[in-house]
Amino acid sequence: MNQDPAAPASATAPMPESASGASEPGPESESGLRERKKERTRTLLREGAAALFAEHGFAGTTVADIAACANVSERTFFRYFESKEALLLPDSVDLFAYVEAELARRPPHEPPLDAVCNALIAAVAPFAASSLTALTHSVAIAGDERVVAAQLVQLFADFEDRLTLIVLNRLPADTPEADLRAGVIAGAALSAVRAVLRTQRRRRANGTFTDTPPASLVLEAFAMLKQIGSAAQ
Repeated sequence: MNQDPAAPASATAPMPESASGASEPGPESESGLRERKKERTRTLLREGAAALFAEHGFAGTTVADIAACANVSERTFFRYFESKEALLLPDSVDLFAYVEAELARRPPHEPPLDAVCNALIAAVAPFAASSLTALTHSVAIAGDERVVAAQLVQLFADFEDRLTLIVLNRLPADTPEADLRAGVIAGAALSAVRAVLRTQRRRRANGTFTDTPPASLVLEAFAMLKQIGSAAQ
């Protein structure tokens, strides 16, 4: 039986997807998809750079090489990073944010230096395969060491300022010279980490490198730091 054209639509007639509850690609979902795609590309560029730096050294790696690893153009690379130097510590933002989050979770009455050291140790394993691999590999071509060192100095200096403020907030209100103490604690802890990175690079360069896990070396460095502090008392 034919339906009267003037009659109301049947209750069983197909409804538009948006009205039937099915999700229809809209501006918001498309925006989320674009952001996920961009983050994926950024991750591929970081991971590719870390692997290439480890294999060929910093000077032996070009922007074109890094872009090819992520299957993007050089033009696309520069939409994400201003230079290959920005990738010497591929996930520095994530790394330092991780340390800050770990430090926030430390018991409030834990000695400040212990809290900072434990937070840094906790960050070693998740980032050992990317940032730490790139920074501890031998500098295969002359000039790499200078570039790596300069980038590290800037990165650690910026983070040291942030870490100092976090430590300062953990100190009791009546701590004498609290701002100075916070600066010394943050600076000493990060200096120990830098010492581990420099030592591993030197060991790779002179053929004495071992497969000791980075976390073990950082832990040992912090133990030495605390021994020095105890001896000075």
